[in-house]
Amino acid sequence: MNLQEKRRRKDQLFAVICLASTITGILLLALLLCDIFVKGFSWLSWDFICSYPSRFPERAGIKSAFWGSIWLILLTAAIALPMGVSAAIYLEEYAPRSRLTKIIEINIFNLAGVPSVVYGILGLALFVRGLSLGKSLIAGALTLSLLVLPIIIISTKEALSAVPNSLREASYGLGASRWQTIRYQILPSAMPWILTGSILALSRAIGETAPLIMIGALTFVAFTPQTPLDPFTAMPIQIFNWISRPQPEFANIASAAIIVLLLVLLTMNAAAIILRRKYQKKLQGQ
Repeated sequence: MNLQEKRRRKDQLFAVICLASTITGILLLALLLCDIFVKGFSWLSWDFICSYPSRFPERAGIKSAFWGSIWLILLTAAIALPMGVSAAIYLEEYAPRSRLTKIIEINIFNLAGVPSVVYGILGLALFVRGLSLGKSLIAGALTLSLLVLPIIIISTKEALSAVPNSLREASYGLGASRWQTIRYQILPSAMPWILTGSILALSRAIGETAPLIMIGALTFVAFTPQTPLDPFTAMPIQIFNWISRPQPEFANIASAAIIVLLLVLLTMNAAAIILRRKYQKKLQGQ
């Protein structure tokens, strides 16, 4: 057997291993989703969405957790998106190509891989105790903003770098300033990918539990937040609370809450796809 034949067989074996791993992962995920839907679908109802948590399973609902998650993701988006996009614009369009810039970019990439519980510890020390924000919505939103900020910066930076340099040069050749070029040429061209990356980053934030546990988010809340300074709970926290109880009915209710959370995540991902296609069609029509 010659060397080329050995390499070909190794490639085939590696392809088979990768395919088997993929199929195994998909099957396990499918089994998990089937188990969740079998247990939780019968508990889904409008009363479940509109009711507050209760120690009686038949009365328990997800209203406070649902609206807490909506508040949380809106505040996180309002904080993280402007900061992340602005930082990416500076790093890609304004920052000099120096060693310091390279170090900053490498650290941003490293921060994107830090476990979420570390951000929870940072949020507890900085926002809950340092700034005395307590167990409030704004403390949770600031903590989740730290979590998604590196992802937004990276995705925005990659989107900006994908814009052809010829577009910049043509804009400069017509007398446009750097900001005018960014505002009217580069950002519209990169907007589909910026929106997609940002919404996917926020989708990760809405499903996080560890940072919220670390900052002390409440596990039982019988009211909906009215201001960013109010205490709150979120769907992952409520699911964690229900699944920890010994009664089997609460496990079924937790499955129903997981279905609601999955629907919210799918809605956000669908919004990312729709917005991306909308901007792509708009750019193609120009």
